[in-house]
Amino acid sequence: MEKKRGRKHFRERLEEMIHTLREDIISGKLAIDTYLPSESDLESRFQLSNSSVRKGLEVLVQESLIVKIPRVGNRVTSPAPEQVTTIRFGYQNNAGNQIGMDELLEQFHKRYPHVQVQPLELPTSRYGHAIMEYMEAEMLDVVMINNNNFEDFVENDSTSLLEPLPVLDEYYPFLTEPFRSGGETLVQPFIFSPVILCYNRDHFREMKVPEPDSSWTWMELFRQASKLAVKNERFGFYFHLPSRNRWPVFMLQTGDSFAPGTDGKYVMCGTKLVDGLEMCRELITQTDIFPMVLSESNADVEALFLEGKVSVIMTTYFFLNELRKAKPSFDVAPLPGFVNSNTLLVISGLAVNSKSRHKEASHLLVQFLASYETQLHIRRTTLNIPAHRLVSEWQGEEQIYRPSRFFMYREIIPTFRLIQDLGLQNRQLKDIQREVLLYISGFLESDAFCKNVETVLNKKRTAPAVLS
Repeated sequence: MEKKRGRKHFRERLEEMIHTLREDIISGKLAIDTYLPSESDLESRFQLSNSSVRKGLEVLVQESLIVKIPRVGNRVTSPAPEQVTTIRFGYQNNAGNQIGMDELLEQFHKRYPHVQVQPLELPTSRYGHAIMEYMEAEMLDVVMINNNNFEDFVENDSTSLLEPLPVLDEYYPFLTEPFRSGGETLVQPFIFSPVILCYNRDHFREMKVPEPDSSWTWMELFRQASKLAVKNERFGFYFHLPSRNRWPVFMLQTGDSFAPGTDGKYVMCGTKLVDGLEMCRELITQTDIFPMVLSESNADVEALFLEGKVSVIMTTYFFLNELRKAKPSFDVAPLPGFVNSNTLLVISGLAVNSKSRHKEASHLLVQFLASYETQLHIRRTTLNIPAHRLVSEWQGEEQIYRPSRFFMYREIIPTFRLIQDLGLQNRQLKDIQREVLLYISGFLESDAFCKNVETVLNKKRTAPAVLS
């Protein structure tokens, strides 16, 4: 009996060695033209005899994964087409250009030729809904996801679709924490941005207007924007009002938040939150400063800025990549303040589908994109802020034009807030958005607006949340 058990354990150890080496080669952990550990190392690691190790290596030779080089070792060879693992990587269709994704994936393929990444550009509209459907249907292995998309997964009880990932000490904790659920980190931070001002320096110089600084209030912005505006030529300030990364800023800057009372009901009337929205309402009614046009997305606002038709916009660092080859001489500044100077933080991360049939290769892609080398490439060749702390602090010769105040984000980290700091779930913010926009646009008075919001928030919800 003992002898039979010994044979069984031997076969298990031999299969373990073959499987481990095969997976390491196919996943790219053992790169092409590198050598396997020595046979003596493999003997010790898997507790096998020299003859058994050689039998196992012969299996890998027959599979065309390695070539035995006499008196040198066992070299990993280029894979045959049938040995390549293909994973599908989904991201927003505008993210590819902003990050330089094609070049990053090309570098990944060179390093890990056994893994082929099939990029899948997804529409920006209803992106959160799309990635959840694609992951459920096993049409994505890896996906780019931001902190608001992640909240949708949490609220829809769908975090089981996200594979747990290791926590990397080199990353800012304030970027990792928003992606934790059930004691696990489910998304790897990739790049991030606060919501900021971007302005045309030529317009400021032309009109002899001082450039914005951290002391500016919204009233100061109103005042200076009126000087920058030129009738029938350009407006002073603009942002895409319906964006949930824009209008909530005015409520965050009041220092107040939504909180149900002892009776479990929300109260809007008489709160400071209304004061913040009133500030926003005052701004957009100044039609000489703020254009009364209906933008369909943040991209419409950014296009007006590129054309020189707006002097200042509310935007993110992501957009700055569109300006690298543009004519405007631009710079950035913190958002003006109200009661405080808080701004919204937007974090873009990477997630692995727990249903993926190629988890090891998928993890390899995430590790590559989160590595110091890749993050440094992003830092040097784009205007994104890498999530890797050491990279974001890197100083060296610049490869592209960078605005003089680019690094101000490091000074305003204490002002970073998540949209959830308002005390509402994503679905609740979506529910009240219509009332908010009607109020800001002047179609509702304060009392009616407050009562409508309270009605929406206190209405019992029986249907599951719907993503958009």
